[in-house]
Amino acid sequence: MRFVTAAVLGAAIVISSPTLAWGPVGHRITGAIAQDALSGVARAKVEILLGHEDLAEAATWPDDMRSDPSAFWQKTSPPWHYVTVAGDDYVPSDEPGEGDALTALTRFTATLRDPKASIDDQRMALRFVVHIIGDLHQPLHVGTGTDKGGNAVKVTWFGKPTNLHTVWDSSLIEQRALSYSEYAQWLERSTTPEQVLQWNERDPRVWMHESIVMRRTAYPADPALSYDYVYRHRDDIDTRLKMAGIRIAAYLNRVLEPPQGEGEPAKRK
Repeated sequence: MRFVTAAVLGAAIVISSPTLAWGPVGHRITGAIAQDALSGVARAKVEILLGHEDLAEAATWPDDMRSDPSAFWQKTSPPWHYVTVAGDDYVPSDEPGEGDALTALTRFTATLRDPKASIDDQRMALRFVVHIIGDLHQPLHVGTGTDKGGNAVKVTWFGKPTNLHTVWDSSLIEQRALSYSEYAQWLERSTTPEQVLQWNERDPRVWMHESIVMRRTAYPADPALSYDYVYRHRDDIDTRLKMAGIRIAAYLNRVLEPPQGEGEPAKRK
């Protein structure tokens, strides 16, 4: 009976929560792209923390744990998956008392950099950092606070009732009928060196502003969504997935680098 209760609770969270950004396929795509772009030092530290688990698997962990009935996963951590921005850019007054994705990213980054933090704490921090960066690249996860990130916007997807958030989380991605690894490889092959340099941005406020700009185009005039909506937003989805993957790697490459002087060979006297 306890197992059934937990399963039902997890299903209810998936259906009703406004805080799930990118479905599991989307998060795994960003993690797979990031895994391939890690520096040698960052890759080694990721392997120390995660063992056999790669970033594609780690990327979904904070959502996977949402079915855990403990207070931490049901009440404390849900606000860490999104931000609410009423205006054109995130300002201090947008930060809620319970925290949000930006404050959580800052806190988990500090844990990753803390040599005194336990392996377990650093492992959790790494998983959350990978996940949160992906979240902040989903346009409807930088919401206005008026419609639960598009969850309250009812639409149909090829005739089936759903909501706008779900369309951006998963429907647009799954419409391609690719595995996460196939999709990630497609996106990596289409990413140019110039784009990697252009998108090498580690400031989360920049990522959020980009999502806000794209968010404005996501709301349809006609709630009946089909091929025309896919056509208009396919490049948007692909670009945000590529950006997220590249930036996860860029962020970790910097955060996981040893402090200046650490690991350098001793100078000869």
